[in-house]
Amino acid sequence: MAFFTADFCDEYSDKVFVLGAGYKNYGGTDRCEGQIVTIKLDKNNSDLITLLRDEDGTGKVVVVDVDEAYYAVVGENLMKFAHKNNYAGIVINGYIRDTFQIKDIPVALFALGTCSRKYIPVTSGERNNTLTFGGVDFKHNDYLYADTDGVIVTAEKIV
Repeated sequence: MAFFTADFCDEYSDKVFVLGAGYKNYGGTDRCEGQIVTIKLDKNNSDLITLLRDEDGTGKVVVVDVDEAYYAVVGENLMKFAHKNNYAGIVINGYIRDTFQIKDIPVALFALGTCSRKYIPVTSGERNNTLTFGGVDFKHNDYLYADTDGVIVTAEKIV
């Protein structure tokens, strides 16, 4: 079903929260929607790899917080995992790489920008906690809609 975040903001202004400026879509589709899965990382993406590679993402959007650390969190391989496991999109409070390779993978990927390097030492992440960035609280199991106008969050599915 086609939707527009601007229409949702007009019709449900008391129920939507809008992600602040600065996030751009680098993925191969211009919109996504789904139930939120949250993950907080300490620069290294090994726990995100496990999530995208090993878990069914049908009807889900992964929201990742790395506190804007200037390391790439998602690249070509993770986007391939996300696509293979049916994730609708990924929103990152951080950076990505492999933009040339991922532009045709049909998963939305919103991030602050690009960075060529990744963080090598393995660190642990935390799943299903509330994440706060860009003026929005992202709660596990809330609902996210994103399109060319932006990213919005609601406590429950609107349509």
